[in-house]
Amino acid sequence: MPFVLLNKPYRVMSQFRDDQGRRTLAEFVTEKDVYAVGRLDFDSEGLLVLTDDGRLQARISRPKSKIVKKYWAQVEGSATPAQLEELQHGVTLRDGPASARFARLIDTPAGLWPRDPPIRHRVNVPDCWIEIGLAEGRNRQIRRMTAAVGLPTLRLIRQSVGPWSLGGLKPGETRVIDNDTAWEELRARN
Repeated sequence: MPFVLLNKPYRVMSQFRDDQGRRTLAEFVTEKDVYAVGRLDFDSEGLLVLTDDGRLQARISRPKSKIVKKYWAQVEGSATPAQLEELQHGVTLRDGPASARFARLIDTPAGLWPRDPPIRHRVNVPDCWIEIGLAEGRNRQIRRMTAAVGLPTLRLIRQSVGPWSLGGLKPGETRVIDNDTAWEELRARN
């Protein structure tokens, strides 16, 4: 019973089939009968968790569980303390209010892989990295939240889901543990 940690590359669907010819998880995950715990947008990168244990999948993805997912967002502009505070206290989106568990300015993450194609670089417009934690995950939520405070997201990487992190996985690489170990790690974290 596998529990798969995948560093999902940019422009890969978070599913195993696609009728539009886009890259899918089938290119990277060889374990059978596993399903993604939540989604990671086509244009986002980073940690995607897959399992064949429906109870474990529900426990991780249910907002009531309050399992924090940590993201690194490269944003256009220079984030101010007021903008970071606004992300934490909440912004209003079309589908309701949204707030981050934390939002802080960080240096460019160590060991970050280059993205293909690279992020558009504008000489006269600065950018910076922020780390954001969410306990829920609505469609394109971080991108919408950062845009609401005037910091459009250029690149988005999920760094961790609860106790599991990228841990040096390169894009397309997986690490497999069993579901019993995943349950133990989840219980130890809470």
